[in-house]
Amino acid sequence: MRAIKIQPSLLAIVCVAVLCTILTLGLWPFHAPANQVSWLDHRNGLRFGRYGTVFSAGSFLIALPQKQPGASLEIWLQPRRIWDSATFLAFYTPENLFQFSLYQSQTGLLLRTAGAPHRSVASLYVGDVFRKPQPVFITICSAERGVWIYVNGAPAAANPRFPLSAQAFGGRLVLGDSPGQNDSWSGLLRGLAIYQRPLTAPEVALNYAAWKQNGRPEINGNSRNVALYLFDERAGNMVHDKAGSGIDLWIPPKYQVAQKIFLEPFWNEFSFSRDYWSAALKNVVGFIPLGFVFYVFLLTRIPRRALLVTVAWGTAVSFTIEVLQAFLPTRESGTTDLITNTLGAWMGAVLYRFLAPALARFLPWIFLPSPAAPDLAPLASAPRSDGIRLARFQ
Repeated sequence: MRAIKIQPSLLAIVCVAVLCTILTLGLWPFHAPANQVSWLDHRNGLRFGRYGTVFSAGSFLIALPQKQPGASLEIWLQPRRIWDSATFLAFYTPENLFQFSLYQSQTGLLLRTAGAPHRSVASLYVGDVFRKPQPVFITICSAERGVWIYVNGAPAAANPRFPLSAQAFGGRLVLGDSPGQNDSWSGLLRGLAIYQRPLTAPEVALNYAAWKQNGRPEINGNSRNVALYLFDERAGNMVHDKAGSGIDLWIPPKYQVAQKIFLEPFWNEFSFSRDYWSAALKNVVGFIPLGFVFYVFLLTRIPRRALLVTVAWGTAVSFTIEVLQAFLPTRESGTTDLITNTLGAWMGAVLYRFLAPALARFLPWIFLPSPAAPDLAPLASAPRSDGIRLARFQ
């Protein structure tokens, strides 16, 4: 391979520029942004922006009565865009971050729950819930046998075998985001209620009508209402529980992620979703320039170990970014990026080795000429008195 003709100082400047670009893309905005949660102007509710979240001030405790075991949850909301995908409600404990969550999957609703730590997450999808750009009233009823889902007071889905227990509605509550990693949701939140028993179909329909007309459900002595949030404060950073549980909701001034995960294992991050593979491809492509320019620079310094050092440098840069991302709520810290970024750095170095002959042909000013064979003609015409030396070359 021909040697590089460009000055090493210029190569170093290019390497620093590429490194700064990658660090900027990986760590921007370098700080926690303002929590974009605001009160609605002329009605009850909260507006969630690009980065917004609300936390419960304490943990919910759902008991298990012998009669009517189960629980129910009502939430009244409107997504900002029907093609978005994000988590808008989640219950978690320090031992189980994926205890229960409600996820907008574009126009569909996705329920996800994990009964215990390190267990696979069970999912239940309901389509066409958010197809129309208008408020949607969702009721989730967990009973001794499965789960029932109602949309705008009408039955939408049921699964007698779905493993959703009453304890899924216990623990800490997060609204507008997911615990562990950033998954911020944008839209309007108008109301939320939690019950310590499964609601019947007539009660669901009655509550839906009451929410629409009066802005609150029909609560009586048999409702076993655990928490009720009407979002009628319209000012301040607290949402007060109207059911008397004492667990209010807190709107932090800065956006933050509850129980932020540090270097999430790649086997937990893996998914067959389009978003996962799109992110993996971006990470590979993003580190190809770093591998390319650093390999070129190292060829002028340590040509025999240039490839190994380039790959190791790509891994070190990726690891630094992932560690720092654990302290940035808008970024995700995981080991999948370590693999994809390292692969990208290796591909960048291999790409240069593959393109070097073509570059030398079309851009000869970049490369020094290959070393030529020694010219022996002057030795052949030397005086005979130097015969001994001549004989050594003949």
